[in-house]
Amino acid sequence: MSELPPKSSIKRWFLTTNHKDIGVLYLITALFFLIFGGLLALLFRVELLSPAADFLGESGYNQAVSAHGLLMVFWFISPFAFGFANYIVPLQIGADDLAFPRLNALSYWFYLFSGLLFGVSFFQGQTFSGGWTMYAPLNTPTYLPGEALGATTVVLALIMFVTAVTLGSVNFLTTMYRMRAEGLRMRDLPLFSISINLTVWMMLFAFAALLAALMILTSDHILGTHYFSYEIGGEGITQGGNNPGASLLWAHLFWFFGHPEVYIVFFPALGIMAECFQTFTGRRIVGRKWFIIAMVLVALQSFIVWMHHMFLTGINLQIKTVFMATTIGISLPFDLMVFSLIYTMIKGRIRFTTPFLFSLGALIVFILGGITGVFLGAVVLDYQFRGTYWVVAHFHYVMVGGATALFGGLYYWYPKITGKMYDEFLGKVHFGVFMLGFNLLYFPMFLAWETPRRVFDYGDFTTTIALGDLGTYVVPYEVWHNMSTIGAAILGASFLIMFYNLFVSYWHGEDAGDNPWAYATSAEWAVSSPPPLENFHDTPSYASGRLEFLDDEEVARRSSGSSGGGLAGHGATATDGGTSTDGGAIAQAGPEAALATGTGTAGEHGHDGHADHASLWPFIVGVAGFVLFLGLSGIRTGGTFYTSLTVVGAVGVFGSFVGMAQEPFYAPEPLLAERWPYDGVEKMKLGMWTFLASDIVLFGAFIGSYVFVRVAYGWQEWHHLIPEAHVTMPGLINTYLLLTSSFAVVLAMVAAEKESRKGVLASLGATFALGVGFLINKALEWDHLFNLHGSEAFPHGWDLTTNLASSTFYLTTGLHGAHVAIGLIMVAYMFLRAWNGAYMGDEKPIEYFGLYWHLVDIVWLFLFPLFYIL
Repeated sequence: MSELPPKSSIKRWFLTTNHKDIGVLYLITALFFLIFGGLLALLFRVELLSPAADFLGESGYNQAVSAHGLLMVFWFISPFAFGFANYIVPLQIGADDLAFPRLNALSYWFYLFSGLLFGVSFFQGQTFSGGWTMYAPLNTPTYLPGEALGATTVVLALIMFVTAVTLGSVNFLTTMYRMRAEGLRMRDLPLFSISINLTVWMMLFAFAALLAALMILTSDHILGTHYFSYEIGGEGITQGGNNPGASLLWAHLFWFFGHPEVYIVFFPALGIMAECFQTFTGRRIVGRKWFIIAMVLVALQSFIVWMHHMFLTGINLQIKTVFMATTIGISLPFDLMVFSLIYTMIKGRIRFTTPFLFSLGALIVFILGGITGVFLGAVVLDYQFRGTYWVVAHFHYVMVGGATALFGGLYYWYPKITGKMYDEFLGKVHFGVFMLGFNLLYFPMFLAWETPRRVFDYGDFTTTIALGDLGTYVVPYEVWHNMSTIGAAILGASFLIMFYNLFVSYWHGEDAGDNPWAYATSAEWAVSSPPPLENFHDTPSYASGRLEFLDDEEVARRSSGSSGGGLAGHGATATDGGTSTDGGAIAQAGPEAALATGTGTAGEHGHDGHADHASLWPFIVGVAGFVLFLGLSGIRTGGTFYTSLTVVGAVGVFGSFVGMAQEPFYAPEPLLAERWPYDGVEKMKLGMWTFLASDIVLFGAFIGSYVFVRVAYGWQEWHHLIPEAHVTMPGLINTYLLLTSSFAVVLAMVAAEKESRKGVLASLGATFALGVGFLINKALEWDHLFNLHGSEAFPHGWDLTTNLASSTFYLTTGLHGAHVAIGLIMVAYMFLRAWNGAYMGDEKPIEYFGLYWHLVDIVWLFLFPLFYIL
């Protein structure tokens, strides 16, 4: 299905794969979760009007606080930013769409259904109540009321969300490195696109670490493993030799993700601030090169500051000092960026439009958030402030400061997205009410800083204020919290103004024109508002040093002799910086475009040279994934309902992926594009490389977790947890099987290159057989260890729940086994296609699979010595 219904049809929004439609869906869905999380915040702010649990109660308060944090951090602020990224980045870089449109749609549906799955948790007894940081062991079923179904559902919803993030990361990086307009160097990208590029790099690695933590936590919830759980002994927690270091392990995994997440949230906002400052001062950002270098430095440093969140743990002082230095060091590039923005205002002629006001407000708020954060970066002060409302206030001045800029971006690009102008007066009223409510909500928290975080009872604390000759006043904390609650109500009301303004303007606003801002120069303002389906009629180019549009003849002349296969198909009128003609440049499509869909060569489906923009399969995969994860949330209870959902969901996911792979979907690359530094790398190969980079971090987190808990327990003492029947031979056999299977994949590539159908079939068949042999051998080994009933040390066998060593062994090697199983599904599919004559003279699909399979084999070379020899 490739025809896209009109925007007025509901059907369109279930079918669309076009980046602009997906961007709109992201924006609307993120605003829904803003309302969801905001209402929860209002509920617990009402609770805090008095220092007693007389409204929500203790359990209700903990649930509201935890759900609010999770929804705002994961389901609102980053997806809201990536709504703009989806819509704007392809336009800014001169691309017709993202590299993999169906994966883009799938990413959105996983995001939506993960949020809906989170919502279901409220109806499963209660939702997660252990705080948004989900610290161990409070994140395990032992410490959660009832059967902890709602908490398990939240963890699974986060896994589904991280899957969406990973798909989006791979897609954006492939697009930005393979589909830029001719002559558009990476350093010349608009600052918003540069900020998104750096954000996506951080997301690729940071969310992989979070995924590892969530998968391990899910295993503790569903399979009963012991990574993060302690035993209950009498009235307290037994923290002896049964599970040392569990809480610290979660902290390492979570904050390795959590601190880059701060910059993942703020970088898109920073890009929007830079765009708005340039547009509404009429001046290019001062020190643009250094501004970009500062962002790169922050992105790199963000991965070496996570331990400052653990200053209160038993980590030695020398390490704490190092991380204090890196924390202070990461503030220095931000200083440069802040001064760059301020100096741009000084040098320019400011027009105080609504987008600029929100960007300026974001800068002011962020400066205060950054200064108060420096306090927490010092070990000594952190001992005093940690766990208090000082952290809450600082955190919100940073995070909501980023959101402030995003609202500015909504006003900035609203005319481009809708073709209508918003009401400027109402926009400024929104800004004024927003800033009043924001500061009235969060600034009193600095004054009531001794209030414990996540605790509704703040007792009879008071603040003493000395006003010189006017005397000294003692203010109860209840006054500050009442002010905050009033501020929360005002802040919430400000969004009613925004929603009214944008909704009414969409139907009755003035036509915006192509470029309503006098000094906006990036490429999205060179097309009509809203842009047509395929963005550009002619091919955008920066080869001359400015934006221009090339007709078919010029594209053919410039691209003659190039190896890029694809189509420069376009669909908008250039309104600035060049000439435009109707039609697009169509070239003979090579196999590369079709490889992106996994359906073989482009020609075998008889496409008409136009890109496809519609597919129902991403939505179906999303529904099936939702059913599967909902079933998994309750499968440990043994109930028929949840078991049935799991089976139906698993079958649905498998079947819908097969259907998606079989669908004829044409997603071309531009014929003429800037592809440095990946000129010789096909789109699918780059996408696979990017995905595997994330997968390496995932395996690294699992292996690192094993090493961490083993060192905490005692490297040699660990052997007492392992039965003598756990011998080396099964692992050695599996090592030979996997190494041989990798060689068979190489033989399949050679056979495909030589157009030997029998050779391809034989080699793929051998790969499949060797992979099945690996899984059978692994199953036999596990069965033997499960049933060590005659063992004196392990009378009930050695299974996942026996001890910490068994949990780490089965979970880590099980993750690897799951990768092998997924690879076998790919091999079986490729074997069937090869049987029908595919891959003759075209070994690239086998090469792409080989990249995945070789990584699986390499990982085993690390697992074998760790779990069988050392």
